[in-house]
Amino acid sequence: MPDFQDPEILRAVLDSLQTGISVADRNGTIRFWNQGAERLTGHKRHEAVGRSWRDNILVHCDGQGCVACGATCPLTRTMHQGKAHEAKMQLRHKEGHPVHVMMWVAPIRDARGSIIGMAQSFDEQKFASDRERNQHTLAAHGCADETTGVPNQEFTQFSLSENLASFTRYHLPFGILAIQVDRLEHFRSAYGRQAGATILQVVAQTMKSAFRPADFVGRWADDQFLVILVNCRDHGVEKTWERVRKMVTCAGLRWWSDELSVTTSVGFATAQEGDTIDSLLKRAQSSLQRSSLEKAAAATGSQGSQTSSEI
Repeated sequence: MPDFQDPEILRAVLDSLQTGISVADRNGTIRFWNQGAERLTGHKRHEAVGRSWRDNILVHCDGQGCVACGATCPLTRTMHQGKAHEAKMQLRHKEGHPVHVMMWVAPIRDARGSIIGMAQSFDEQKFASDRERNQHTLAAHGCADETTGVPNQEFTQFSLSENLASFTRYHLPFGILAIQVDRLEHFRSAYGRQAGATILQVVAQTMKSAFRPADFVGRWADDQFLVILVNCRDHGVEKTWERVRKMVTCAGLRWWSDELSVTTSVGFATAQEGDTIDSLLKRAQSSLQRSSLEKAAAATGSQGSQTSSEI
């Protein structure tokens, strides 16, 4: 009869679980990394064990897409307080997109009661939606964008016209976000077209997990996505835009040895009486242009300040 107290048997059991399990010492160095952790993060065991969880291995963000560190980090809180903590978090996958997980962190103590490390488990939160399930059907009928997998421009325009028709007839409010990936051509020139495609995929995956199941995310132009927010008015659209902007910034992408910081510019508009598709899109694109100009002006000012300080 097998000895279930055998450490090797216990280790094999933990390793085979689909739930992500990692163990780190007091310094944050990862000592154990199971198959579930590999699956959820994309980092293989040999990439994780022996490295700090802070070293882009276990990057985790809060519900607003901000990197959780300091007092908000469940690992840090567990280490300092000596108490287990549970939290809904987003892990940054090795490919760059967020993975929503429920995280549980518990302290590990030695025989004298001193904390010598942390055990962490994390499991994916399922957000199955009609939008995700329908994407397989869209792809089968040629309505999905080949690069990102989200609905293509033609189907996105069809969905926009359907929502506008519902607004005109039934006064069901909705808004749109025009989301542009910043410096996409720069990334293509510097790192190649595949890097540009991967960035678009990361942004698309991030947005698919950021919105409600009823909302619509589609490809609109080479560097743009269009999001349709149902039953949403001015304040809700603007609030959603800010949350998504943070989430995309949190996502990021490692391309070979470089960490690529991905940002977006966002324009938004809500449907108004008498709107046409053209008028609604025009307001969203005008808002997007203002956002891009403000960001460029802020970047120029920042560079100017750095230049002055160097002189």
